[in-house]
Amino acid sequence: MDILFAGAAGEVTGSKHLITFNNKKILLDCGMFQGKRKDCYEKNINLGFDPKEIDAVILSHAHMDHSGDLPLLVKQGYSGPIYCTHATRDLCNYMLMDSAFIQESEMEYLKKKKKLKKGDVQEPLYTSKDAEKVLQLFRGVGYEQSFVVVDGMVVSFYDAGHILGSALTHMVFYDKATKKHLRMCFTGDLGRRGLPILRNPQAIPPTDVLITECTYGNRLHKALQTIHEDLAVIVNKVCANGGKLIIPAFALERTQEIVYYLNILNKEKRIPDVPIYVDSPLAGNVTEVFRSHMECFGPDIIKEFVDNGDNPFGFGRLKYTRSVEESKELNEKSGPMIIIAASGMCEHGRILHHLKNNIENKKAVILIVGYQAENTLGRKLVEGAGEVNIFGDTYKVGAEVYVMDAFSAHADRSDLLDYIGRVKELKKIFLVHGEQKQLESFSGALHENGYNDVYIPQAKEHVEIAI
Repeated sequence: MDILFAGAAGEVTGSKHLITFNNKKILLDCGMFQGKRKDCYEKNINLGFDPKEIDAVILSHAHMDHSGDLPLLVKQGYSGPIYCTHATRDLCNYMLMDSAFIQESEMEYLKKKKKLKKGDVQEPLYTSKDAEKVLQLFRGVGYEQSFVVVDGMVVSFYDAGHILGSALTHMVFYDKATKKHLRMCFTGDLGRRGLPILRNPQAIPPTDVLITECTYGNRLHKALQTIHEDLAVIVNKVCANGGKLIIPAFALERTQEIVYYLNILNKEKRIPDVPIYVDSPLAGNVTEVFRSHMECFGPDIIKEFVDNGDNPFGFGRLKYTRSVEESKELNEKSGPMIIIAASGMCEHGRILHHLKNNIENKKAVILIVGYQAENTLGRKLVEGAGEVNIFGDTYKVGAEVYVMDAFSAHADRSDLLDYIGRVKELKKIFLVHGEQKQLESFSGALHENGYNDVYIPQAKEHVEIAI
């Protein structure tokens, strides 16, 4: 068996791992690289393998850094099945079309404003027509249901507890010639225990080889219990100043979590009855998918809302805006108000327009609630940049910037060690989906906990595994 670590090796975004077994090629995830526009275009367009040779794709979840290059894969010749959970399939129906639409719209905007220079990327990675072709290839499978991907390979999904529909992919390979088998698991992104909406990560069967993310392999998150208090303090501060609270948030999962917490604070009267706008058509569509997949919900949200017939994602003065006109009107409205918009790393979408219109306002607050990849606008804000570039123009950062790590849906160092410690018969561990310092630190932690065969693959590296 050969594994090509084609993406998210030594970095976080662009998850792609290609397994070759018995002359069959199976791709785990096909994620989009995110960061500087030109650099990412080159990384995305050059997949590192021939899509026409792939026999099957297994998708861990719907986040763009795991699914976002699927239309490109199909554009370059792939036509086989894409296996994932039912919720992931339904989410990708919206996520991939939205990704294509954003790329097309932003390219049109940059050309119209003549912001493109010689050498800049002139075309989107893929179009809406490319994304439409992908949607026909999805094959939804339930959790804990075994299915054959290729001859000699059986797969089962287990709930990863990261986002709606996220899955740990447990694989069993059988070599007829040697009559031996190998058990492998790919975590995708592993979630945290006790998240407000989702179930906890499920235990997996005994596993010989684990390919695990370690986005936060050297960090500990603040306790989830701190979110209520910290969020209430920030909202009350903004309301007292009459400003706008701008929250860049992934349309998938993070937006729904923020709305959930604001709903709780509103019910408990810990924040004023302030107007709240979810300015993302995608987030509105994704929220409807959430409501149709309550089998993924954890006990807290069921007890608090579902059993009482309440809507956890709709309350009071909360409004989901869809049209461009509604979005533009928010610029003319005075505060206080809360605006939640995608994208979560401030690289695309309506959040850029809200940042452009509010980032120099000292009454405004920008609240960062998710991971920010290197070279993204969100990362620059987290690192305290005094000036940033938006749509080719320079803006001074006058707004206050707050970061709330407690929102993270990624397992931290202790979560990862705890989960891996429960995996039985584990022999070898590959560390992916982490910046180099996180990978090295977590590798050291695993060695300290008695795991001797831990390997950090490099980008585009092939690794042979004997069965």
